[in-house]
Amino acid sequence: MKESVMKETITEKLKKPDWIRVKAPLSREYQQTRDLIRRYKLNTVCEEASCPNVGECWSKKHATVMILGSVCTRACRFCNVATGMPDKLDPHEPERVAEALAELGLAHVVVTSVDRDDLPDGGAHHFARTIRAIRKTSPHTTIEVLTPDFLRKEGALEIVVNACPDVYNHNVETVPRLYPSVRPGARYFYSLSLLQKVKQLAPHMFTKSGLMVGLGEEKSEVYQVMDDFRAAQVDFMTIGQYLQPSPEHHAVMRFVTPDEFQDYERMARGKGFLMVSASPLTRSSYHAAEDFEKMRQARQAHQGKSDVHASTR
Repeated sequence: MKESVMKETITEKLKKPDWIRVKAPLSREYQQTRDLIRRYKLNTVCEEASCPNVGECWSKKHATVMILGSVCTRACRFCNVATGMPDKLDPHEPERVAEALAELGLAHVVVTSVDRDDLPDGGAHHFARTIRAIRKTSPHTTIEVLTPDFLRKEGALEIVVNACPDVYNHNVETVPRLYPSVRPGARYFYSLSLLQKVKQLAPHMFTKSGLMVGLGEEKSEVYQVMDDFRAAQVDFMTIGQYLQPSPEHHAVMRFVTPDEFQDYERMARGKGFLMVSASPLTRSSYHAAEDFEKMRQARQAHQGKSDVHASTR
């Protein structure tokens, strides 16, 4: 049986289990967040990527802003963001993002983007401008960026790191073996080297990365990704269930059970991550504010233990 036919057959047979189902967004707070996003003419990954948690997050006035337009230059087979001719860069977007996030009054914000391989810097300067604009309007808000890999864009990573976000997130998305079919425009080990370089440039900056499961990976491959992350000094790992956005996207090969996610979390914590989020509905920015605070407390506790150990020598 050809792979494409096999995947279609699997997709037809697989039904979403109860632990994947979420409530429809109906709250007044959800509508208020939606209206604010429309008023400032912003894009969000919550909508563009069809995130299952949009109802819960927007009801808490948490939205992940997507800068650099709404059209991506790559065509990853897991992603629902539109692919094609990119939007013209909006020079006023950083200020609009900052104003909207200030109105939401968030303690922690997440800013992501589409891939912009058409731009000489991949959009790095736009990220830096957005970070600085948020700092100006919301000086006490912590900032997390979820960036592309800036593949073959010399100096782009440094531009974003020098703008001093509190968390630098870049997702590897899947295990190396599946890159040709899931993420053909990217390189697994380049993504790892990017995360490692962030730590070299800014040792105290938190780094974060994650992957989806249910794409056909083996458990041993997920464990290897954990080891690769730790070798790159990644602080925070996320693991969530892949959900197929449309019949044209990569098929869901299986639904990983909540018990398996707990096993992944136990394994990751045993490997020394400061923070781990592993559940069927986990996404990069899901509960990002709460998880950031837990990660910060974990680092403080770890440093406290190190100080005590050093003083007893």
